[in-house]
Amino acid sequence: MAEVRNKQVVLREYVSGAPKESNMAITSSTLKLKLPEGSKGVLVKNLYLSCDPYMRNLMKKADHASYADSFKLASPIIGHGVSKVLESGDPNFKQGDLVWGITGWEEYSIIDSTQALFKIQHTDVPLSYYTGLLGMTGMTAYAGFYELCAPKKGEYVCVSAASGAIGQLVGQFAKLLGCYVVGSAGSKEKVDLLKNKFGFDEAFNYKEEPDLVAALKRYFPEGIDIYFDNVGGKMLDAVLLNLRVHARIAACGMISQYNLEHPEGVHNLTQLIGKRARIEGFPVGEYYHLYPKFLELVLPSIREGKITYVEDIAEGLENAPAALVGLFAGRNVGKQLVVVSHE
Repeated sequence: MAEVRNKQVVLREYVSGAPKESNMAITSSTLKLKLPEGSKGVLVKNLYLSCDPYMRNLMKKADHASYADSFKLASPIIGHGVSKVLESGDPNFKQGDLVWGITGWEEYSIIDSTQALFKIQHTDVPLSYYTGLLGMTGMTAYAGFYELCAPKKGEYVCVSAASGAIGQLVGQFAKLLGCYVVGSAGSKEKVDLLKNKFGFDEAFNYKEEPDLVAALKRYFPEGIDIYFDNVGGKMLDAVLLNLRVHARIAACGMISQYNLEHPEGVHNLTQLIGKRARIEGFPVGEYYHLYPKFLELVLPSIREGKITYVEDIAEGLENAPAALVGLFAGRNVGKQLVVVSHE
């Protein structure tokens, strides 16, 4: 029975304020490459790991109910990734299968619960896409835009953090449907990407706009039908003052608030009343039953070049802490992921 050294990224301490690389540590342990007797799980070799903003909330000790448990100290961080099955106690998986889903930030993982694993059937696209475009990220964009917002051709769509993993997809989904789309981002490079690569009608750098309400009125003189919110805070407040009647807001993420000890208030919620508007949050796991339908839409669009995707790739598990921390400083351009192994 082979034994291997298993490199891991563990959480050293719960985080207050902005996360730092020093909140995490690179360790290693010895692992037998064999499932425990009677296990119904799978033993996997991790290939790619996904860095996602929601992970910041799991790096603090939960003081109230959440949709996910906090990370355990001195244990590997948990997130989404792409893996190869080495051994399976679950009849739905076999040795050699490629899967995406919840796994550990380590070289090898034993995944006891296989309910959150999806077998990868289509390998004519980059395998790394299953950390993002064809994985949890893509499903989040799909569910939030199509299921919550029920978009119609010709509607006016605003996307915040628009060059990120989810935002770049929402904007492209909206353009495929024939909507007018404007995205906000935090640098000239990202704004150029939105307009020149992802096909947004307009984009702006929110850091250069002293008055977000005025900026939105400039880009949406007739108001906003759909706002896909990835940031919360001041941008959400400004959008509320620029809504059209029966507007829909998908509350996907609020990255501007995650590092604050005292989150900012939202002051313009009364706008929802007169505009008969709706704001709704959504855990993507509740929409995974739609994954086959999602693939039917997205795979042909990728193959035909109608959807493009930008990844920001960090090489090596030892660089995973820096990659994750970089999300909250806006260092990534596109989907941030980590290569653990090229198989």
